Amino acid sequence: MKLRVITAVIALLVLMLVLFAVPAAVAYAVFFVVMLAGAWEWSAFLELSGSAGRIVFLLAIGALLAAVTLLAVDAELIFKASMVWWLIAFIWTFFFPTPIPGIVRWIAGALVLVPLYLALIALYDADPTILLFALLIVWVADSGAFFAGKMIGRVKLAPRISPGKTWEGVIGGLVAVVLLTLLWSLWVATDLAVFVPFCLAVACLSVVGDLTVSMFKRTAGLKDSGGLFPGHGGVLDRIDSVAAAAPLFALGLSWVGMK
Repeated sequence: MKLRVITAVIALLVLMLVLFAVPAAVAYAVFFVVMLAGAWEWSAFLELSGSAGRIVFLLAIGALLAAVTLLAVDAELIFKASMVWWLIAFIWTFFFPTPIPGIVRWIAGALVLVPLYLALIALYDADPTILLFALLIVWVADSGAFFAGKMIGRVKLAPRISPGKTWEGVIGGLVAVVLLTLLWSLWVATDLAVFVPFCLAVACLSVVGDLTVSMFKRTAGLKDSGGLFPGHGGVLDRIDSVAAAAPLFALGLSWVGMK
């Protein structure tokens, strides 16, 4: 736990610098590099025989990220497509374990990373504070679920995917998110009748993101996607929940009056 806390504090300090202390171009570059790191870790799920195939996947994701950056893509359309993917992923969790064909692993990597990249940019452009709040929803939901699960967790959420997760943990995480949104409303004027359900939906989708990436890790026989963050795992272990939550938050900015 001590190592996890130290790593989290350092990562948070770096994030605050990226969001509030450096030029936008640097922030975009950091988002790009993080996505490439995630792509490299995802390439381990492809179960390729050598590093050449992993490099090809990395380059393919890099090309897609560059394309959506340089071309006038309809980000909202991509966010909506992302929601379709996460709905499919949610249904998929009920049938796991199931074989995952190689081509599906390649496509799924793009469906996870590219919309996330666009969402980070969209939320950052709206206001870095909004991006921070979107991340806080995920972190608070995850932390609330962790502690509630440890204390009172009994009923397994998805034992074939993530044996440690419980329904009590999920409920604890959602309660924590409600408290977060109430605190946020003291600072920023919001319609709580809309804002609270929206943030709860974002938190619920973050759980789907976590479970989905866990499916791919289990299929590849991996516990963690990497070891970049001591006590936390790899990049994908840190952004799996955000990958599902951020596109929904970006898509719903206008729904809750934040755009």
